[in-house]
Amino acid sequence: MDAVTPYTLKPWVEQYGTRIPRQLPPPSHRSIGELARHTCQRFSAQTAFTTVMPNGMYGNLTYAQVDEMSDAFAAYLRASCGLAEGDRVALQMPNCLGYPIALLGTLKAGCVAVNTNPLYTASEMAHQFKDSGAKVLVIVDMFVDKLESIMGQTPLQHVVTVKVPEFFPQPVKGIVHLVQRHWNRQIPSHNLKTLSLPDALAQGREQAKAKGFDVKASAANLSHDSLALLQYTGGTTGVAKGAMLTHGNLLWNMDQMRAMCNSRIDDGKEVVLTALPLYHIFAFTVNFLCMFAAGARNILVPSPRPVQNLQRAFDNYPITWVTGVNTLYNALLNEEWFTAFPPKHLKAAGGGGAAMHNAVVQRWETLVKTPLVEGYGLTESSPVVCFQPLETPRTPDTIGIPAPMTEIRLISDDGHDVPVGQPGELCIHGPQVMKGYWQRPEATAEVLDAEGWLRTGDVAVMSADGTFKIVDRKKDMILVSGFNVYPNEIEEALAEHEGVMEAAVIGVPDAKTGEAVRAYVVKHDPELTAEQVLAHCRSRLTGYKIPASVEFRDELPKTPVGKILRKDLRAEVLAQSKAKANT
Repeated sequence: MDAVTPYTLKPWVEQYGTRIPRQLPPPSHRSIGELARHTCQRFSAQTAFTTVMPNGMYGNLTYAQVDEMSDAFAAYLRASCGLAEGDRVALQMPNCLGYPIALLGTLKAGCVAVNTNPLYTASEMAHQFKDSGAKVLVIVDMFVDKLESIMGQTPLQHVVTVKVPEFFPQPVKGIVHLVQRHWNRQIPSHNLKTLSLPDALAQGREQAKAKGFDVKASAANLSHDSLALLQYTGGTTGVAKGAMLTHGNLLWNMDQMRAMCNSRIDDGKEVVLTALPLYHIFAFTVNFLCMFAAGARNILVPSPRPVQNLQRAFDNYPITWVTGVNTLYNALLNEEWFTAFPPKHLKAAGGGGAAMHNAVVQRWETLVKTPLVEGYGLTESSPVVCFQPLETPRTPDTIGIPAPMTEIRLISDDGHDVPVGQPGELCIHGPQVMKGYWQRPEATAEVLDAEGWLRTGDVAVMSADGTFKIVDRKKDMILVSGFNVYPNEIEEALAEHEGVMEAAVIGVPDAKTGEAVRAYVVKHDPELTAEQVLAHCRSRLTGYKIPASVEFRDELPKTPVGKILRKDLRAEVLAQSKAKANT
């Protein structure tokens, strides 16, 4: 890239001064396992994790229990399974007590964690296990049956099963409403060694005692450059690729996040609601790692769908922090139980994963009377890049300012910096940026240059005060008669209509304009008509941005995190066009 021009060199310092440090000292721990051990000793008696079921049943683990159990799991991996430093361990489970044990145990063992969506199909699982080279899989027991058809295609040697209510008080296990299947057996056709998580922990303890295995020594050689996580991209733009995130990437990003909201986090006193899945990088770093290091109590919800599943957590625990995506907050604001009794202890809420709609933010802050701050990040940056400051005036409808030690450039298609106020591809440089894509040097070279600048594929605009606004994904941009149209802008306008629950916008082929705007709308008002939607858009948007068509849906396709999948809508249109052409 060209030399960085002056406007990209932290112009926000003049406005925000020293209230948010631009430089941070290096992380004080060499690895996440070392951090975990220190944190568990510091907060040993306090509750670290609570899993809450929709029926109110729950289970807890203290920091001391997490430390001991994760040590046992590390011993299991190294002494029983024979794994070496750098070997990969796949984790495929929803939010539950087994996750922190397996994750921290994997990292304490010097191994690399591979987060895997538990709802993946067998073919998606096969791709990720084969691509990562995972030798051990920790999987929720309800989905073990998917493995039988793919075992010959993967390098897996051991499978550990986890129940959602694992480590709950014994009487609860018999009455949890979820159907549990018990798969503590071998799969004969592939001679796969399979056992439950409690059995794996017991085996690890026995091996450590019999062989004098020292868990601390197994990760003694780790450093900030050591690989900690293969975090696969969501696959929304093609085949999923494993972003290589190091211990340093994650530790730096934790410190960056803490610096942005430090005055609102009291060590040992926070209660964070984790509705987003921990296998997703947003919740993994922000909810799990950051709040764990702060000694918080983490309320884990196995599934936030339907949104009523969150009611028990809000009713029974003094939630001080919550994170989510726009669709989650919008859904909560349409629940009578939430609007009638909004949370009383909340300090702040964080939004990310997809663009927050200003209408949703305003409704939330009016009802809950605490800030809902928007941030921006991506898998390849561990993930946090920008965040709206909590202790300074916020610019609505922006992603705020870069995290400490993060530089940003906005570039044109030919690689040159764009003027202030003009859209350009957002490029970032900082200690949280990945090493590259696992075993994909060509894909890495497409997004990461020799100086470590990451091209995000997102289009942004920087204002004169140094705040940034994400306009859209480059690939989602619609070209209408030569004019650039960004779906986010239209979706935000649609969200302002009180009769609209959710909306998505894509471009569809058009003989006159090249592409035309199509809006997909989920109704909040059953009587809403397409003409009312278009009239609303005409009052807020210039002519070429107004949808050429409106299609009502009962629901929109989403990722497990709740991000609306425009690519699925585009694929649907393409399939319809092909079918029409063939008739």
